[in-house]
Amino acid sequence: MQYSACVVQAFFIHIYAIGTIFSLTAMAYDRYIAICCPLKYKTVMTNAHIMGIITLVWMSSLVLITVLFGLLLRLPHCRSVLHNPYCDNPSLLTLVCADTTINNIYGLFIVALTQLLANGTILYTYLQILVACFRSKRADTKARALQTCATHLTVFLLLECLGLFTIISYRIKGFSPHLRRFIGMSTLIFPPTLNPIIYGLKTKEIREKVVKVYLKGTSH
Repeated sequence: MQYSACVVQAFFIHIYAIGTIFSLTAMAYDRYIAICCPLKYKTVMTNAHIMGIITLVWMSSLVLITVLFGLLLRLPHCRSVLHNPYCDNPSLLTLVCADTTINNIYGLFIVALTQLLANGTILYTYLQILVACFRSKRADTKARALQTCATHLTVFLLLECLGLFTIISYRIKGFSPHLRRFIGMSTLIFPPTLNPIIYGLKTKEIREKVVKVYLKGTSH
């Protein structure tokens, strides 16, 4: 693969990763409003407000990653062999034959910022949701709320654990490169594969359609 093509692939991989983290954070906020302030939901989560959140999520992701790769492209590269089956910023930095201190500091800044925003928001909103659920006297409402939150939390934790493990592995000397490749590929494969399955099976209309198609297929 040419260096320019590798940079493009890495750019979109990082956009996907940080955009997904921010999107899941926005979904936590949506669930917080829906469960803790149900009477205000339609007035708060208007189309304009939702479009504003979506724009903020992807524009902030684009700015952060554009700066990251701007810092990368300013440096000369004198190596051409990557040991990963895919391209990402840490792998591309191994090809550089110059001081990468600024790149490393900015990379750590992005990780710290996203973790602080995502985990802080989700921790706060889920604590509020749990309090609201335990205060609710309706068992069916409590069950639906917890089930919805469990789905979202499963997807978030899957991406967080795989992504953070991959990032940390680059900073541990002697870490198995084979295990790093496996975890890195798992981050790119499993979350986007499982997302439609997890959310799809939780959606009544989709679940009923799948069952209907399955029963129709087995009847022939």
